[in-house]
Amino acid sequence: MMQLISINLGYERTIQGKKGSWITGIYKLPIQSPVQVNSYGLSDDVICDKKNHGGLDQALYVYGTPDYAWWTTSLGHEVSPGTFGENLTIDGMESARFRIGDRLIMGTVILEVTSPRIPCNTLATRMGDSLFVKKFRLAERPGLYCRVIQEGWVRNSDSVSLEPYPGETVSVIEMFRDFYKPNMTEAAIRRYLAAPISARSRADMEEQLHKLSLD
Repeated sequence: MMQLISINLGYERTIQGKKGSWITGIYKLPIQSPVQVNSYGLSDDVICDKKNHGGLDQALYVYGTPDYAWWTTSLGHEVSPGTFGENLTIDGMESARFRIGDRLIMGTVILEVTSPRIPCNTLATRMGDSLFVKKFRLAERPGLYCRVIQEGWVRNSDSVSLEPYPGETVSVIEMFRDFYKPNMTEAAIRRYLAAPISARSRADMEEQLHKLSLD
């Protein structure tokens, strides 16, 4: 049985990179009190880059302790909950083993996996490592973006259960790897479109399919 061990809320913070500064909510701090989960995520959580993050299909980002343990060994120092900007840290959850459409049930809340996290420059700047985007890609421990199927409250120590997606779908790690492929076949794209992927991913797939139809 998995268990929720950390609820993390973000606050606006200015971050400085090679190309200037910007506001981010990636710096998230663990809190001890129960938090309400609505369709757009955790109450009082801050999302600054709404073009690429947040929304109904990326309401929550979830990461697990097995992945954190791997990073602690790989980086040679402890990597604690909230470091990757996740809203929920779950003990015993290894993200690469999940499939799109799988559901996580904790307390009264039900989440549905919609996509893996694709690393960006904000994450690299947060980690203080210009090569971290590449490292994150090669590690293949992306974490899970989720939509909220049922709203409610979550609290630390909530047990977390898995409800596997009942139909045909794609795995999280498959979707993560395919993001970096320059060209996908029509059959592969249609397979993604048949799965409950995020709205952003669906728009990308539909655009690729449209381009194929013009060739």
